Amino acid sequence: MKPDWLKIKLAGNETGPAIRRIVETHRLHTICSSGRCPNIGRCWSRGTATFMILGNICTRSCRFCATQTGRPEPPDADEPQKVAESIRLMQLKHAVITSVDRDDLPDKGAAHWAATVRAVREQNPHSVIEILIPDFDADAALLQVVVEARPDVVGHNLETVERLTPHVRSRAGYRRSLEVLQRVAQQGLPVKSGLMVGLGERPDEVVATMRDAFDAGVRLFTIGQYLQPTAKHISVTEYVHPSQFDFYRQTGLEIGFWNIASGPLVRSSFMADGQWEAGTLKLGV
Repeated sequence: MKPDWLKIKLAGNETGPAIRRIVETHRLHTICSSGRCPNIGRCWSRGTATFMILGNICTRSCRFCATQTGRPEPPDADEPQKVAESIRLMQLKHAVITSVDRDDLPDKGAAHWAATVRAVREQNPHSVIEILIPDFDADAALLQVVVEARPDVVGHNLETVERLTPHVRSRAGYRRSLEVLQRVAQQGLPVKSGLMVGLGERPDEVVATMRDAFDAGVRLFTIGQYLQPTAKHISVTEYVHPSQFDFYRQTGLEIGFWNIASGPLVRSSFMADGQWEAGTLKLGV
């Protein structure tokens, strides 16, 4: 049984259905739905959604993720414009975009990623563009294609501590993800990462992961409770108490992160606009 602090109050107003209509009309995907995010009601009621490009079928099969695994369809060439138009209709000041892994494509989807960022920028010049990218197998050339589109924030999640990575993630590696984060940070873009807890990690390992991320150039970080999406996925070993999340947040600030979002229901894109604003205030931007 889940503890009281994980009980979610359903949010509902006219905005949620409006978001759904825009997404469905443009035949888009969101990680909100595909990832079975517990915050979908709250976010959609606020008029925010995280778009998922390159389809809704992933070529990887991480044991924590609810996104469908299999052989994806070819990318929709019109998707960049559809995402850009949807963001314009939603009047989003802060747009978050993620994707499935596309190891089946020669460039793993890098050109499609770049086209999407550019299309969003063209139609929404005043929106903050935050992207949450796969690792592209840490291919420097492919990462450069995405970075050159100049999003405002680039995220890539470590997901869990180094010891548990082989047990939790299917192809991605802990050190490879750190390499991705470092390569992006070296291009002068703000970098974001995060991890889940409740998978059997120790607190000292969480702190070590935060330090590794900071040393790689990450300045925005998220920590949230892992929730098992189905019985087929890896089990929860612990429901971490909110006080422990407070400890992680304070420790992260002491390490030097611009902002740490740490709490049971925190996800990498949850309240991303607020985290970005907090980070820019820290910098005096």
